[in-house]
Amino acid sequence: MTKKILVLPGDGIGPEIMTEAVKVLDRLRADGLSIEMERGHIGGAGYDAAGKPLPDETLRLAREADAVLLGAVGGPQYDTLPRESRPERGLLGIRSALGLFSNLRPALLYPQLVHASTLKPEVVSGLDIMIVRELTGSIYFGQPRGIRTREDGVREGFNTMIYSEPEIERIARSAFDIAMKRDRKLCSVDKANVLEVSELWREVVVRVAKDYPQVELSHMYVDNAAMQLVRAPKQFDVMVTDNMFGDILSDAASMLTGSIGMLPSASLDANGKGMYEPIHGSAPDIAGKGMANPMATILSVAMLLRYTLNEAAMAERIEAAASKVLDQGLRTADIYTEGTTKVGTAQMGDAIVAAL
Repeated sequence: MTKKILVLPGDGIGPEIMTEAVKVLDRLRADGLSIEMERGHIGGAGYDAAGKPLPDETLRLAREADAVLLGAVGGPQYDTLPRESRPERGLLGIRSALGLFSNLRPALLYPQLVHASTLKPEVVSGLDIMIVRELTGSIYFGQPRGIRTREDGVREGFNTMIYSEPEIERIARSAFDIAMKRDRKLCSVDKANVLEVSELWREVVVRVAKDYPQVELSHMYVDNAAMQLVRAPKQFDVMVTDNMFGDILSDAASMLTGSIGMLPSASLDANGKGMYEPIHGSAPDIAGKGMANPMATILSVAMLLRYTLNEAAMAERIEAAASKVLDQGLRTADIYTEGTTKVGTAQMGDAIVAAL
């Protein structure tokens, strides 16, 4: 059965890196992968095309697709738009509309890049963490929210951090299921010593853990978790946390690997449908220069194949090809070190296709 993939290049370097990811999909299609691809606009590109960051047509295509592959959103030319029209609202909107509540953010250090990390090799060598971030709740979506003026004339901003038991339970089960497929260690990160919402979070996670006796569960406050990621990151296997904490911790973990340009992500609904994207931003300062690293987007294709299309063998082919290209000494500017060969976006994509 042919599967539909919606391709959303987005803004900045998004179109460049997406071109390379599509090359990989086209190569696999020639090998028998039964897919069809459609394109749409999102973010600033959505605003330019239809006056809103998540056009109605894009949302229709996303709902009809089996998976969504996204590049990046954002750019300085959109910073003065009203908040509801800014590119990031398109990203938040599609996650919410599709019910993509489970965000998988791997932090995997390729052995060829161990010296690209800012941490000592003995601290990060062999690093392989999966951060599971709840994506549709907490302070980013909680109501009420806004900016108001008090009776004394002072303006104040306010947001609401809120989670229901079902929201916590479903992300906990998602994390436990992933831990079962890895080293069966799960660390739940919260701030239960200060926040009532975290008290409930911990209570529910402990309850869900009873259904997964094979998984070793631990708990850690978010400030300590941030410190431990830098001090001894290999102590972690799977981490599960809320939307805001996960946003921060996953970016911190990404830099342990040498470059944010190497890391993919997946955002899944309850049935395994997902949106896949690199974790880096739109990098407007290098857009159009052909120097962006496409590997995070290409590795997002591997996650798409593994988690939504159940094509694990093809996913492994992509990951092996990426590793082979690194063995060949090819590097984009973000991971370049003396003694390797610096290449551009298209050259890196072509090399991975050739390695397939």
